[in-house]
Amino acid sequence: MSFIPDTTTLIQFAIATVILAITPGPDMTLFVSRTLSQGRATGFASMAGALCGTLIHTTLVVVGVSALIVASPMAFFVLKLFGAGYLVFLAWQAVTKGSAFSPEKKTGPQISLFRSWAAGLGVNLLNPKIILFFMTFLPQFVSAHDPNAPGKLFFLGVMFIVLSIPVTAPMVLAAEKFAAAMKASPRVTRVVDYLFGGVFSAFALKILTAQAK
Repeated sequence: MSFIPDTTTLIQFAIATVILAITPGPDMTLFVSRTLSQGRATGFASMAGALCGTLIHTTLVVVGVSALIVASPMAFFVLKLFGAGYLVFLAWQAVTKGSAFSPEKKTGPQISLFRSWAAGLGVNLLNPKIILFFMTFLPQFVSAHDPNAPGKLFFLGVMFIVLSIPVTAPMVLAAEKFAAAMKASPRVTRVVDYLFGGVFSAFALKILTAQAK
């Protein structure tokens, strides 16, 4: 099937996805907070909303990048270089500033599953960092000269969602213990930060050296 990337690309993308999924951020904070205050169903609804947002980001990237490849392979090349630089920036931020994870257990009226889903969707779609990340991250795994680039981009976006579910779902199922463990063991979070920084710096270096050949 032409829309499936090669094995090496799939492995690299899977590693990056898992590290992204376990790195604390606004999405994870929302899932855990809603679960702590409203229950697991609400937490899963928020998670589903965020994953729908990821699918929308993927679709927009596929459409935009496909048009960019057709219009100007050189512009696509510049986008990949910009993306590599952005990965380095994110890695530097993770190491120097650390991850953001501060779930709150607020009591209040029960929130409907639809509103929880919409909240997850909104957090994902309206986060400029996620928009910029998807725009620069996915294109790193395809070539401007690959006629199957659009299909591969969409496949990778769906793969990102599929791989994220088994990583984030346990966080919702064990939200209270997970939140307590994260607060009690900041070293674990720092290990994830350094792992994120190291792997994404390596990806960026690989991209930059490959483009320089």
